[in-house]
Amino acid sequence: MSASPRPRPGVPDGGSRLPSLTGLRFVAAVLVFCYHLSREAPFASPDADKWLTDVFSKAGSIGVSFFFVLSGFILTWTAKPGEPLRRFWTRRIAKIYPNHVATWVLALVLIVWAGRPLHPGTAVANLFLVHSWVPWMDVAWSMNDVSWTLACELLFYLCFPLLHRWVGRIGAHMLWPAAGAVAVVAVCVPAIAGTLPATPDFGGISAWQVWFAYMLPPVRALDFVLGIVMARIVLTGRWIRLPAVPAALLVIAGWYLAATQLPRAYGFVAATIVPLALLIPAVATADIEGTPSLLRGRVALWLGEVSFAFYLVHRLVLVYGHQALGRGRTWPMAQALGLVGVALVLSMLLAWALHQAVEQPVMRLVRRRERAREDRLRSVELAVPTG
Repeated sequence: MSASPRPRPGVPDGGSRLPSLTGLRFVAAVLVFCYHLSREAPFASPDADKWLTDVFSKAGSIGVSFFFVLSGFILTWTAKPGEPLRRFWTRRIAKIYPNHVATWVLALVLIVWAGRPLHPGTAVANLFLVHSWVPWMDVAWSMNDVSWTLACELLFYLCFPLLHRWVGRIGAHMLWPAAGAVAVVAVCVPAIAGTLPATPDFGGISAWQVWFAYMLPPVRALDFVLGIVMARIVLTGRWIRLPAVPAALLVIAGWYLAATQLPRAYGFVAATIVPLALLIPAVATADIEGTPSLLRGRVALWLGEVSFAFYLVHRLVLVYGHQALGRGRTWPMAQALGLVGVALVLSMLLAWALHQAVEQPVMRLVRRRERAREDRLRSVELAVPTG
């Protein structure tokens, strides 16, 4: 893999760490939570449910796009020259797969408890993270349905060494045109999806179009590649120095357009991919320069650290919590808000437990094995006669 980031003065760890982006991860996870909450329609008031849907109908896709672009950005930012591919892949798979298996098992228990149909082939495809390659919604959104994004991330991780090398060959003066080209292709994806079969219907849009424009891993790799390019723009000193607040306002503007003005297929990615690709380097640059940030505090950092676990458990809490209370049941405003608070707290507690019991121990084990292997190699080198 190509050049790693140079140290940045005045920033912890020389700028290799970007704490505000860690904090921003939780904001993205909460957006996904709010979208799935709107799907549950908990309010007895039709006006309240309509407001929830109108505001957060695109929040889930914005959160997912953020995570995909961020993944490419962070992997490029932290890339280590000469790192063995086996070590890189081991670390990345260890980051996502144990949490996935744990929530897969939890989903299996909840599905059996709820008496929902369970298809062994679909469950196995989900377990091995190949389910979002299949253009059937009951497969792609199966078990713990947010796990379709992990199937995309798995492809990203497998391809990153090659993609990083390719992007690393782009001259610094051509990085912005390259970013523009990737963004243009991403914006054109809905038009390509429009040529696919119009049936079956999936809430006013073809299920084929949803799958192709939103869920298919090679298509969503455009987000990931854009993150790689944006990281190189910052690393090579080509960033336009757009502050974080105006970049965030651009995301909100894209959110508004996606939710209210554009055809649904364009709201998945096309309306917000450019603002998100600008927001991430803007926030990273704020960390490099030491600009004050609410996302850099201890609480924000902790929330960011558990955001992946939160993302994986929150949908199960919302769906099966609603099932336990009465599927389709609604509540007056005060009660509904109280139940939303309970769901959020329960999701956080489960996320903390998953982070503490699975994610952190696995990563510590991986690091110990890496250090042990390095020590063995160093011992062998010292034992070899030099002359």
